[in-house]
Amino acid sequence: MSYLIAIDAGTTSVRSLVIDESSSIVDISQRELTQYFPRSGWVEHDAQEIWAAVSETLHDVYSKITEPIIGIGITNQRETVVAWNASTGQPLHKAIVWQDSRTIDHCENLIENNHLDLIRKTTGLVLDPYFSGTKYSWLLNEGGVMYNSDLRLGTVDSWILWKLTSGRVHATDISNASRTMLFDIGREEWSEELCDLLSVPISALPEVMSSAGRFGETGPEGPMKSGIPISGIAGDQQAALFGQACFTPGQAKNTYGTGGFVLANLGNTLPDPVEGLLTTVAWKLLDQPCIYALEGSIFSSGSTVQWLRDGLKIIDQASDLEEIALSVPDSGGVYTVPAFNGLGSPWWDPRASGMIIGLTRGTGRGEIARSVVEAMSFQTRDVVDAMRSQGHPVNDLRIDGGASAMNLLMDIQSDQLKIPVTRSATTESTALGAAWLAGLAEEVWSSTDDLAQLWEAERTAFPSTEESLVDSDYEKWMKAVERSRNWN
Repeated sequence: MSYLIAIDAGTTSVRSLVIDESSSIVDISQRELTQYFPRSGWVEHDAQEIWAAVSETLHDVYSKITEPIIGIGITNQRETVVAWNASTGQPLHKAIVWQDSRTIDHCENLIENNHLDLIRKTTGLVLDPYFSGTKYSWLLNEGGVMYNSDLRLGTVDSWILWKLTSGRVHATDISNASRTMLFDIGREEWSEELCDLLSVPISALPEVMSSAGRFGETGPEGPMKSGIPISGIAGDQQAALFGQACFTPGQAKNTYGTGGFVLANLGNTLPDPVEGLLTTVAWKLLDQPCIYALEGSIFSSGSTVQWLRDGLKIIDQASDLEEIALSVPDSGGVYTVPAFNGLGSPWWDPRASGMIIGLTRGTGRGEIARSVVEAMSFQTRDVVDAMRSQGHPVNDLRIDGGASAMNLLMDIQSDQLKIPVTRSATTESTALGAAWLAGLAEEVWSSTDDLAQLWEAERTAFPSTEESLVDSDYEKWMKAVERSRNWN
């Protein structure tokens, strides 16, 4: 039997997974990443640590494989940016993470100077520090990164690809490019106008390629033998949509990861921008037409659980959350708005602040824990309601990510959305999507129809709670959100 390897370079950890031709996960290795918070609102990673984690986890799994490796797929935290020197291979600054909000003022200045419409129309995105463009600009203007012929700029996938190929390939895929705020998603190329606007040199940016296709081969200096094809790359949320087999327009998924990300397949026709939401490239397979997606980006989901564990110490480990939340019948009127890095879709308020409201002397850790589970559901409803209001129905939702293991979350989510919510048989949809992309390129599978046959459901939740009670809770959540907005 032959195998594929998926590299999943996320926000809190890096994992390498071995996947066989039946789509089963054979082996997995993981390393956590250090989170750096040099100032309020700033979030950074060490690019060298990211590469070390990739190298170590690849070595872990590769050393056990005796059969051929057909190909490698890469999926990554999307908007995080890395700058490095091509000659030395050394990073020129800490990686600026997608959660980082240091460019708020730059974004607000661009809005004041009437550039929002241009960016919205060209990229499908909103003007927000979440995206890569102003992060690149900050590196070049304030971060001490100097432009010269050796400068390379890229998202984390580009950095890993560069290192895997021993510096031979500087490229990205179209799904990651579409998250930079520098890419024309209609023309499928870097926008000279936007690169000039943000003072980002196109010559330093990676070549943009299809999500499934031969990017390059492993070089002689990495943790694996040279000559192994690297044949699939996609941003983590697009990879999860692919790994959930959402190949038909209208199918949608939500990943409860560090953030929460709802994506709906829109097919190969680029729609007009939707208020409060993002239009993004889902994927492009070889020379086939580009597939687009509608996205709602929620900045804090699993990171809120980490905060309960590491900050408030309400739980000892993430898996304790459901048990503690189930120790009370409801949240006791407590609502948590986890706007630690502002609010994403559909609010797009980088100055919002996190809050807990409704506290009484009777409030305990059970109520707070339950309010966090409910917040994940409410934020997802915010996004789905925005999609529905603009004529994009969501009739069922496939879910994955660590928090999807909670049946309580599934049940609350189904009640809030009033639709079935289905958990995939694997929580590793993101890595699976990367492996599937590489497998298509290397002809392990011939089409997405083959892949759809491999997808399996593990559990489906159906709406059950009285509708008026569900809506009353959501109305109170909306009031809490309004109080958190524009705080900073």
